[in-house]
Amino acid sequence: MVEETMRTFFTFLAKNKPLIKVARSTGLTLGGSHFVGGQTVDGVVDQVKAFNEKGIGVTIDCLGEFINNEEDAKETVDLCRNAIAAIQSHGLNGQISLKLFSVGLELGEEVTLSNMREILEEAKKHNVFVTLNMEEYVNCGKIIEIFTKLRKEYDNIGIALQANLFRTETDVEKLEELSPAIRFVKGAYKESRDVDINEKKLVDENYKMLVKNHMLKGHYVQVATHDNDMIDFVKELVSEHNIPYDQFEFQMLQGMRDEKQKELAEEGYKMVVYVPYGPDWYTYFMKRLAERPANVGFTLMSVFRR
Repeated sequence: MVEETMRTFFTFLAKNKPLIKVARSTGLTLGGSHFVGGQTVDGVVDQVKAFNEKGIGVTIDCLGEFINNEEDAKETVDLCRNAIAAIQSHGLNGQISLKLFSVGLELGEEVTLSNMREILEEAKKHNVFVTLNMEEYVNCGKIIEIFTKLRKEYDNIGIALQANLFRTETDVEKLEELSPAIRFVKGAYKESRDVDINEKKLVDENYKMLVKNHMLKGHYVQVATHDNDMIDFVKELVSEHNIPYDQFEFQMLQGMRDEKQKELAEEGYKMVVYVPYGPDWYTYFMKRLAERPANVGFTLMSVFRR
């Protein structure tokens, strides 16, 4: 009951136009700078440099939360192109990530493919890797279909898949022939019980199975987790099977477990931090809290531990 009330509350905040306007005009001084790289590319470059100095790479998440027409989608394309240009011109250790929704998924496949090809062509020129974020279950199939088409054309693209979904094991098997780089996440979206495993222990077991199988087949894995148990599992797996360190990376959100990020980097693991960037930072942050209200406590602990 409390969780559902909090979810409704944060969803309201995410869509509240007056608050969105204030957040955009006031900027990250409202508190978002702990979890968001910047509203502009110049701001995010400073954040990325700070991570790079610690031996930590980044994936710059180009935010686009309000896509009503092709012009809106093109704004996200420009965000991505600017991030790629900044990575190249500043010699940054960086990748980019984005949601297909932000480049026109709801506007149709033709628009989405056209915008993604523009981004991927630019990224390919500068040797920048691009990962498609996963979204709500209703869009899961469409995202995988578009990824499959793009992966046949480009080798600098990967995809995020969610361990909390029953379908994910089958999805990985279907993508096998493409030798894809996959970011495995537990899954932030609350889905119906007929598609969502919906039990932490089982989700954790599925996560480990997915990571292990993909790694042992020699594919690249982005291990996106803040969970010590998952991290230790991967370390043991790598040691037991002599998996090279350049076949995987750990990923964490900006503002979460800073000391653990540093520790993993110092141990020689590839550590990548997910750095959101763009004017829609406020809506992104509120949506993350709405998806998993339990993150509120985690967020507060991270702030005080910083």
